[in-house]
Amino acid sequence: MIIKILRRIVLVLALVATGNSPSVFSAQVDFCKVFGAVYVEKNPQLADYRVYEEDSEAFCNIKVYEADSRVFADREGLWHFTDTKAFADFTIYFESKKGLADFSVYFIEVESFAGCNN
Repeated sequence: MIIKILRRIVLVLALVATGNSPSVFSAQVDFCKVFGAVYVEKNPQLADYRVYEEDSEAFCNIKVYEADSRVFADREGLWHFTDTKAFADFTIYFESKKGLADFSVYFIEVESFAGCNN
């Protein structure tokens, strides 16, 4: 029995040391590739991404412009909000706490400034 416990400990340490930890928190989101039609979920567990809306452009991960049509939401930072989940390319949930979000956004008025905030 002690040998089984020691094997499990060694396995977990090996996974953590190699970076192959099965932790949910280790997943990184490439927010620059998130564009297109978006549906806003009311339940965070059903959303593809949890998003925090910044008050300042300086601290956001991506600057988002709301496109008038799904056709025009064809590059990074261009989102078209839809009321039908079936028509969405991805779903989001707006978090009230930045620490719980996958990434943060700032909504802008000028399309040409949309994109990643490097």
